[in-house]
Amino acid sequence: MSNLLEVNNLSVSFKTKAGEVQAVRDVSFTLKEGEVLAILGESGSGKSVLCKSLLHILPENGFIKTGEVVFAGKNLENLSQQAMDKFRGKDIAMIFQDPMTALNPTMSIGKQIMEAVLIHQQLSKAEAKKKTIELMELVGIDHAEKRFDQYLHHFSGGMGQRSVIAIALAGNPKILIADEPTTALDVTIQAQILDLIRELQAKTGISIIFITHDLGVVANIAQRIAVMYAGKIVEIGTTNEIFRDPRHPYTWGLISSLPRIDADEECLPCLPGTPPNLVHVPPGDAFAARNCYALKIDYFFEPPMFTISDTHSAATWLLHKDAPPIDPPTRFQACKVI
Repeated sequence: MSNLLEVNNLSVSFKTKAGEVQAVRDVSFTLKEGEVLAILGESGSGKSVLCKSLLHILPENGFIKTGEVVFAGKNLENLSQQAMDKFRGKDIAMIFQDPMTALNPTMSIGKQIMEAVLIHQQLSKAEAKKKTIELMELVGIDHAEKRFDQYLHHFSGGMGQRSVIAIALAGNPKILIADEPTTALDVTIQAQILDLIRELQAKTGISIIFITHDLGVVANIAQRIAVMYAGKIVEIGTTNEIFRDPRHPYTWGLISSLPRIDADEECLPCLPGTPPNLVHVPPGDAFAARNCYALKIDYFFEPPMFTISDTHSAATWLLHKDAPPIDPPTRFQACKVI
C-alpha cells in the first residue's frame, strides 16, 4: 500500500502569557491507504493538537512552527485558505469527542448532515436529502426518514455521535480523524460506536487516525500504534509489536496500567510524576524524570529513533548498542495508587 499521508518533522506551538508552549515537537509518521493508525498517550501529550494541525484548525494562538504535511503527494502548506476550506471534510474529515457540543441544537439532525452533503457534493436538494438518509442508515440511525427532522435533544449520546460520523462521511473523505470519539459515552455505547467505525472502515476502505488514551480501544481497532509523550512520538509499530514487544519505558508503563484478570495486586501500578512543562522542555529525554530505568545520558541528550524492525522503532537510549541490557518488566516499577 502507498502512503496516503506523510507528516514530516512537524512542530506546533502556542503563544501564551507564560511563554511558547511546544505542544508538538518534530513529529513524523505516515498513513497508508485503508490503514487504521492509533495515536496513544496521556492527556496533554499532543495527540489532538497534532491532528488539528493537519486540518489547520488550531486556535488563534496556535501555529505550525516547522515541518510539512503531504496528502496524496500534495503539500498542504502550499494551499491557500480557500483551497484549505474545500479540502477539509472533502479529503480529510474529523470526528470530535462530544456530539453534544459538535452538533447545533437549533437545527434538525437531518439538515445538519444535508448541509455537509451540499457543501461537498454537487447535488440538488432532493438528491442531497436522499444521500443524507442513506448516510443516516449507513451509521446505524434507525427510521432515518422519520428522524431526519428531529433535533439533538431527541437523540441519545450514541445516536448523536452516529450523526457526527455521518456529517464527517458526507464528503466521502479519504481519511477520517477520530478524536477520542467514545470518551463522552458510557461503556456499552462506546462498544457500539467502535463496532460502527470498524464496519465503516471495512465497507469503505477509508484510512483512519484514531486518537485515544485507552489501550483497550487501541487493541481492537488499529493496525499500527504511535505512542506520544510530551509532544513527541516515542514509539511506533504494529499493534502486535507494541503490545507484545514494547521497547520504550513509557509504553511499558501504559501497558502495565491495564487491569489484568490474572493479577493478584490490590492496586494498579501507575506512572510516577507528571508530564513536563512544555514551555520549558527539560534537556535530554522528556520522560527521564518519571523513568526508573533512565540512564545518565537521558538527562543531557534527547534519544533518536532507534530502528527495531522495518515497522517498529522507539526513542530510548536503552536501545543503544552500549546501553546495559534491561528486560522489559512484566509490571512497570512505579508508585501505586489506592
